[in-house]
Parts: sequence; structure tokens; C-alpha cells
Amino acid sequence: MNTRIFLTTLLAFSALFPLGAHAADPVATSTSGSKPFANVSRLRGDVYVTGKSGAPRKLQEGSSVYVGEQVKAAPNGEAVLKTADAGVVAVRPGAEFVMERFSAEGKSSDHQVVRLISGSLRIISGWIGKLNREEHRVVTPNATIGIRGTDHEPFVLPAEMATSQYRQGTYDKVNRGSTSLDANEASIAIDSGRVGFVRDPNAAGGRSRALMTLLLPVLLTKVPEFYVPGSFDQELDIYSENADALSLKQLERKTGHKEQTAQKAASAPHADSASTATALTSEPLASSNIGCTPHDIGNYWLARLDGAILQRDIRTILGLFSSDIVAKATVRSGTGVVTMEFERDEMVRSTLSSVASLKNYQQRRISKEANWAENETAVTCKQIVVKSVVIEQGLMNEKPYRFEALEEYVLEKRTGEWQAIKAHTTQR
Repeated sequence: MNTRIFLTTLLAFSALFPLGAHAADPVATSTSGSKPFANVSRLRGDVYVTGKSGAPRKLQEGSSVYVGEQVKAAPNGEAVLKTADAGVVAVRPGAEFVMERFSAEGKSSDHQVVRLISGSLRIISGWIGKLNREEHRVVTPNATIGIRGTDHEPFVLPAEMATSQYRQGTYDKVNRGSTSLDANEASIAIDSGRVGFVRDPNAAGGRSRALMTLLLPVLLTKVPEFYVPGSFDQELDIYSENADALSLKQLERKTGHKEQTAQKAASAPHADSASTATALTSEPLASSNIGCTPHDIGNYWLARLDGAILQRDIRTILGLFSSDIVAKATVRSGTGVVTMEFERDEMVRSTLSSVASLKNYQQRRISKEANWAENETAVTCKQIVVKSVVIEQGLMNEKPYRFEALEEYVLEKRTGEWQAIKAHTTQR
């Protein structure tokens, strides 16, 4: 029985990547002059590529795919592309990507840069990930993914697939090794079995985290439901287990000598990534007698907010914001200034998750002011406006980050407790 299982596994593995097979011919070129980066090893349904001529062609098993060509899978289409460095790019149904740069000459200058436009790929790194991991990356519309000897699945979730649970943006699920998810001058490390996410700031009606953790990458507490295995994933699982040894063996054949492949960059230390799994509740807080002076009310409320964030006290934070709060964030993005809205529970979850992923987290309020809201006085004592300039800083993936923002809150006294009914954070 064990022998049969072994032979079945070996046959499946050999069919996907024949041990004696060679990569795409490095000297062959397309009609546009581009060089191939991969051959089609497996195919199901319809997958098309479009070159500079603009005329699409349908892929077949054995076809070459060239640098600069746009690859697009139909809803019924999947393909496994064997790259010239013995790696894999598995194209999921509906995915669209371009291999923008690729070189597999067995040199320290080898590189692979994939631009993922939409949908998902499964990428198993070959020898380029060992010779030059800094130049083995995936670029999406709002993030960059780096690798550390990896089997991972980047996913650009478009607006039409986004839901209230799964927002538009870039996701990355790591099956083996680890990746780094970089966006907005911040980075997180994603280990095997984890999923990272960064939101697209340009999404219509998009939502974002509150306070100074706006648009930072975060680790998710579970794998999103839209991650489903592809038709060839059982074979890819087998290949992934042996990919490192096989790619080095192919590199040895190509260069003619065996050598230690020194990596350009050592694995970066991982940021602390304790996740927040506490259930959200909205149990009311005990009332406090702080009088009716805007200055005292503002100081009291901000102190409770800052302390609760540092202590990961989700109950207190929820009690400080009304369930019907209108919250906005104005941030700088690659296309200019974007203003987004978000809900209370989402704001709380993601803020705590972001802070938990940082090291040496510090927050400092460099100014605070509080005044009565329009038509309010000490007699009515119902609403005040609080403004504060905040600096947040720390380490994310051992890299320093620093944000400065103006926070504005409208506080209203409800059932004896001051709660924010409006909030607006503006990145400075």
C-alpha cells in the first residue's frame, strides 16, 4: 500500500514537472522581441495572453509565455506556468497579471517582478528567490509583496467581489516560508498559515482604520472564504515540498557547477503579531462625574481612549464611540488625498489589530483643545468638540514608522457617559 501511494505521488509530481524537462528556451523570442519566462505545464479551460500587438492568443499545454504579455484567465480557466528558474506561477480562474521583469541566467542579478492586476495567483519561488530575493516580488495596485523562499497566494480583491466582511484590496496567504506585505511605508511579515491584508485607499466608499494606523497592512485572524484550492493544487503541494532542492538542482545544471547561493538579504525579524480575537460587545460603561467643563471632559475622554488602545481594551473603546458614529479619515495616497468612511466595530477591530502588530509603539498628543459645540453651554452640557494633534510611531517589521494627524471628535453625553458621535482623522 505504501509503495502504491509513493508511486502515485511520484507519477503525479513527474507529470506536472518532468524531472528531465528544461525550462523555456532562453533564446527564443516572441514576435515583439520579448523573451519567454515560462511554459504552460497544466491547463484547464480558457486562458489567454495579449502582447504588444493587442491580439490575444489562447494558451495550450506546452505554450511559451513571454515577459510583458498580459495573462488573463476566463472564469473557467486555470493554468500552471513553469518558470525558467524552476518556480511556478499558477493562474487562478479570473486572474489577470503581467510578468513585467524576468531574468533567470543563474546570476545574482536574476529577477522576477509580477504585476498582479486582479484575482489570485499561487506562486512557488524558484532559484531567483535564493539568488536575489530582493528582486523577487509581486506588485499590486496598492501594495508590494516580497518573498523569503516561499509558496504563497497573492489575491487582489476587486470592487465587484468586495463585501462588508472582505474589503477591496490586496491579500496574501502564505503556504510555506514567509512573505512581507508592504504599503504606505509600513510592512508586516506573514508566516506560513497566515494571511495579510492591506486595504485599497482608492476604493469607492472604502473604509479604513482609525487614528494613526490608517491603511497599514494587518494580519487577519482567519483565512478568507474566497481562498479555495485550484484544480492542480494537490500536485502543486507535492512540488512545493521539493521546490527548493529541485530549483537548486536545475540551477546547478544551468551553471555547470555547484555553489552555495548566498542570499542578498537575511530574513527580517518578524514584528510582534499578537492578534485580537476578543468578541466585540457593546456593554455600557459606568458613568463618571467629571463636571461640565469642556477641557476636563476632553482630557478625560482622550485619556480613556489612549489607555484603552495601549491595553487592547476593546470593551472600553466600544463604550467611547456611539454605535451610530459617523467616522471619516482623510489620508494621502498615490493618487492624491482620499477621504473614507468606516463603521465603529470595524474601526475598533482594525485599530487594535494594527497596534498589536507593532513594536515599541508610542503615542504622543502634542496639542489638545475642547470647546462647546454650537448652541451648547455649561447649562445644557450635552455636546463638545475635541481637537488633538497626535504623533504615533514605532517599529513594524523592524522598520521605523511615524505618523502625524489631526483628530477631531464631537462628544455627546448619552446615558451619563460621553461618547463620540462623529470622528474625523486627517493625516498631516
